[in-house]
Amino acid sequence: MKSSSGRGTADGLPEWDRCAVMGVVNVTPDSFSDGGRWFDTTAAVKRGLDLVAQGADLVDVGGESTRPGATRVDEEEELRRVVPVVRGLASEGVAVSVDTMRASVAEQAVAAGARLVNDVSGGLADPRMVPVVAAAGAPFVVMHWRGFSADMNSRAVYRDVVAEVTAELAERLDAVVSGGIAFERLVVDPGLGFAKNAEHDLALLAGLDALRALGRPVLVAASRKRFLGHVLAKEGTAPPARERDAATAAVSAIAAHRGAWAVRVHEVRATADAVRVARAVEGAAR
Repeated sequence: MKSSSGRGTADGLPEWDRCAVMGVVNVTPDSFSDGGRWFDTTAAVKRGLDLVAQGADLVDVGGESTRPGATRVDEEEELRRVVPVVRGLASEGVAVSVDTMRASVAEQAVAAGARLVNDVSGGLADPRMVPVVAAAGAPFVVMHWRGFSADMNSRAVYRDVVAEVTAELAERLDAVVSGGIAFERLVVDPGLGFAKNAEHDLALLAGLDALRALGRPVLVAASRKRFLGHVLAKEGTAPPARERDAATAAVSAIAAHRGAWAVRVHEVRATADAVRVARAVEGAAR
């Protein structure tokens, strides 16, 4: 594996002078965070444009919930949800990422204008994903993944979560490159909340240097996740997902300072400010 000390970017994507902000548009009725709010195509496109106006550099469009315990949506429904939204945003000049584990959705989304394929399974859920992305020449997010949402909590077993996640990602990067996707087009994601508990997620955030040593840009997707609810809990009660945005912005600032390439968030404005402040502090220290 190559190594890099810089934040960098993947070939085929813009290069920013700071941590980028990826805004989330969930075209689903059952997302843990905002299910149903942007389920209509017109509303979803408007939401994506609003996120760009608030400071998002990319917009990540997904049509399948990956919350713990979620069951899968069928292929036709995912295509119906995702492709028109990707096309609508891309036609407005938005840099669009498609959040999918299905090769068919990735293929049609890229044809509709998506510039990045964000697969939470890192190409493991669909054996066609890697060859399809390789043929399209699209950048690809390889997330750390141990299984589908229905039973992933049972897989959250580690002796050294940072070392094990890094090793498993390195192995997956090798497999993806062997499958035809250029190393320079890859992004890695530690998969916070996927087969991980709060202790694991916090350790991975503290250990981003190990992930960056894989030589690829690092995407951090912490927005509104369970570990933030655990940190913020009072008397054993965690605040609901939509009340974790200030904590999300704090994580975004930390991730940016530790060299993350991008942070993926539901509410953009505070995080857009946070990554810019982090960049200003970095600049002042030189």
